[in-house]
Amino acid sequence: MLTYFDLRRGVRFILDDQPYEVLDSLQVKTAQRRPVMRIKAKNLIMGQVIEKTFQQADKFEEAEINKADLKFLYSHKDSYCFCKSENPSERFNFTEAQIGENAKFLKSNQILQGIIFDDKIVNISLPIKVELKVTDAPPGVKGDRASSGNKMVTLESG
Repeated sequence: MLTYFDLRRGVRFILDDQPYEVLDSLQVKTAQRRPVMRIKAKNLIMGQVIEKTFQQADKFEEAEINKADLKFLYSHKDSYCFCKSENPSERFNFTEAQIGENAKFLKSNQILQGIIFDDKIVNISLPIKVELKVTDAPPGVKGDRASSGNKMVTLESG
């Protein structure tokens, strides 16, 4: 069991039968009141970020999260198909809402980590660095060199 003091950055816990990961926490003490813990946490299944305040008496279960190697196969409309690295015949799909911003950095046959909760793969975790090729880059405009030369490019993943 976790107490409200244990809710620090990176801790995974269960709230309303959903696994959450603490992104930020702050203990607030005010005069003549009990201290409270304000946290910002991410739902590991849906990807939603919530802000919540907890009292000293609140207790939580620690979420048992495991990881497995996954291989990204392809995307079709708003569905993304993955398989387990050791068993390519076992395939499953995620929606664009579940993957969120990570969809921009996926490429075919890429190996990444799957987050497992209650023996189900609920989300993915990208590696820290992803190598993508630039497919289109417009030329720089002459006289546009007063500051650093930033320009919009198109990557192989879109």
